[in-house]
Amino acid sequence: MSLKSTTQVEKNRYQLEVLVDAEEFEKAVAAAYHKESKKITIPGFRKGKAPRKFIEKYYGENVFYDEAINSVYPGALEQAIEEAKLEMIEDKIDFDLVSADKEGLVFKATITTKPEVEIEGYKGIPATKKISEVADADVDAEIEKVRDRNSRMVTVEDREAQNGDTAVIDFDGYVDGEAFSGGKAENYSLQLGSGQFIPGFEDQVIGHKSGDEFEVNVKFPEDYGAEELAGKEAVFKIKLHEIKMKELPQVDDDFVKDVSEFDTLDAYRADIREKLTKAREEKAKDDLDNKLIDEVVSRLKAEIPEAMYENRINDDLRDFSYRLQSQGLNVDTYMKYTGQDKDAIRGQFRPQAERQVKLRLALEKIAELEGIVPADEDVEQEYAKLAESYKMDSDKVKSLIRKEDLVQDIAVEKAFDLVRGSAVVAEEKE
Repeated sequence: MSLKSTTQVEKNRYQLEVLVDAEEFEKAVAAAYHKESKKITIPGFRKGKAPRKFIEKYYGENVFYDEAINSVYPGALEQAIEEAKLEMIEDKIDFDLVSADKEGLVFKATITTKPEVEIEGYKGIPATKKISEVADADVDAEIEKVRDRNSRMVTVEDREAQNGDTAVIDFDGYVDGEAFSGGKAENYSLQLGSGQFIPGFEDQVIGHKSGDEFEVNVKFPEDYGAEELAGKEAVFKIKLHEIKMKELPQVDDDFVKDVSEFDTLDAYRADIREKLTKAREEKAKDDLDNKLIDEVVSRLKAEIPEAMYENRINDDLRDFSYRLQSQGLNVDTYMKYTGQDKDAIRGQFRPQAERQVKLRLALEKIAELEGIVPADEDVEQEYAKLAESYKMDSDKVKSLIRKEDLVQDIAVEKAFDLVRGSAVVAEEKE
């Protein structure tokens, strides 16, 4: 293979003219003959037994060229791209056959490449890290969540229904004096104040006692899901069977022993405070990283091919599809539930995809400028981490992930470590 010429046809698009010499092309044609001849019948020969020269004489000497071109073209193009020192991105390749004969194969391929990138000012970026201290009220709030999870429902006999209670009701709804689908139920448990029902419904249950029968007058929202009910006034006949309230456990050492591995309330509170502190510190670090990412992206100068964004969106959609499958759903079902089409979903992924592509290009350039080259030890450690994460043998992981790709991933991580480490960070208490 030899690269005859490289021509830039537009920004980030190059046309390569490639020659596959006669000897190499002949090997590909011979391989095509051995593969395809089994399917060919020539008069005077059993199927698959005709010599190559008879097949070529009968069908034409180029009979095996298509198969030969398809087999030799990918490798030849890959070598040509490497020789041209270009970095192709996944996109449509325009292929033009110039010639194919006993002299060899000549073709032209137009490819999309990564853009030229410039970046400055990535060291010493000023940023603010917001620190949120854990107050006693924060610890109390966490304990209240645990109390709520360990509460029990008890029947209320001596008072009216209040906000937060659960009312067990029968309801029968009418619009214009006519019953409607889905407007009737018996012994339905409705948490008052939850907003489960039409606005105003729950408010009219509050104040009633067990055994009361009454009417609730409401109006369906204009944007209600069932079009035949949207904007309509409705009357619901209600029978209130039972009122229940949450009974929360008392917070003491016995409660702590029931819900944790601690014996005293003080020890339990200290543990909650420590966990909240760690969680807030992690959030502060994540928020700082996101600010630095935005700063790095804003410093990037590049004309990025649309294909890079589309490829990133495709990757994100594939991950999204896998997550849906783990929940027993698929993209088509999701679109039906949400009323979205594929273009709308792709549009939702677009902003994040643009950010990811720009960040990757910026960090790759920083790694190049800073001469960041991961050591073999770094690569082996990363392979070991991946093997442990995927629960696979290390050799299996190496067969799935190319070393060149992993080296680049590590270099990108180290580039961001450099950005983070050189940032001028001021801490600010919230």
